Amino acid sequence: DRIEAAIGSISQVKECTGQLMKFAKQKNVPVFLIGHVNKDGAIAGPKVLEHMVDTVLQFEGDRHLTYRILRTIKNRFGSTSELGMFEMNAQGLREVTNPSEVLISPREQGLSGITLGATLEGNRPLILETQALVSPTSYGNPQRSSTGYDYKRLTMLLAVMEKRLGVRLSTQDVFLNIAGGLKVQDTALDLAICSAIYSSFEDKPITEDVCFIAEVGLGGEIRPVSRIENRITEAAKLGFKEVYVSKHNLKEKDLRQFDIKINSFAKLSDTFRNLF
Repeated sequence: DRIEAAIGSISQVKECTGQLMKFAKQKNVPVFLIGHVNKDGAIAGPKVLEHMVDTVLQFEGDRHLTYRILRTIKNRFGSTSELGMFEMNAQGLREVTNPSEVLISPREQGLSGITLGATLEGNRPLILETQALVSPTSYGNPQRSSTGYDYKRLTMLLAVMEKRLGVRLSTQDVFLNIAGGLKVQDTALDLAICSAIYSSFEDKPITEDVCFIAEVGLGGEIRPVSRIENRITEAAKLGFKEVYVSKHNLKEKDLRQFDIKINSFAKLSDTFRNLF
C-alpha cells in the first residue's frame, strides 16, 4: 500500500513479486505464483513478472482430454528442455511415467491413414499417432484441415507429394490429426504424415509395428533428424519391429546396435516403393 500506483500496474507487480522473493529466500521455502494466460497462451500481465521469477511453468493440453503437459518456459538454474505429463483423475494429477503408451490408441486391423512417428518433447522422446483422411472433394476448392500440426507445413508436404510423386491431391480433401491433443512442431514427423496421407489416398493400411523418423525436404528427399538414437530406443522399447529413417542418419551414427530393423532411404519415392 505504500506504492501509489494502481493495482496491477508494473510497479505494483514488481514490488509484490520482490516481497515474495525476499520471503522465499529468508524462509528457505518455495513460493508459487499462480496466474492465468491470455488467448494466445502467454502469461497475462506485464512481462516484468517473468523476468523476476526463477522459473515459469505452464500447463498445456486439450480442454476435452484428461492429459496435461507441464512445460518449463523459463528456468534460471536448470534446463528448459524437460517436461512432465500428467493425467487428471478423481484424486488429482497423476504422473504418466510412459507417455508414449498413453498417446498410442488401440485400433482395429486394416485401417488406412494411420501411422506412428517419433518426436521429441524437450529431452523426452514420444511416439505419436498421426491420422490422415483423404477423400474426393465435393466442392470447388479442396479442404485442408490440420489439428495439432502446422497448417502451412501440411500444405508444403502435400505440394511435395504432388510434385515429386505425382499423387493427385489437388482434387482431394485432406484432414490431418495428431492423436492425444498435442501440438507438434517437430519436423521429424514429416515422413509419418506423408505416409499416412498416401496410405489413406491409396486405401492401403500400414502395419502397427512400423515407426517413421525423418524430415521431408522440398525436393522429396528424406532428411536426417537430431538425436536419432533416443527416438529409435523409444520405438524399440515399445515393441516396434521396423523404423524408417534417413539414409544420411546412418552415415553419422552406428544404428546397428538396436534390436530393430532399420530401413534407410534417401528419397520419398524409394520409401513408398518399399513400404507399399
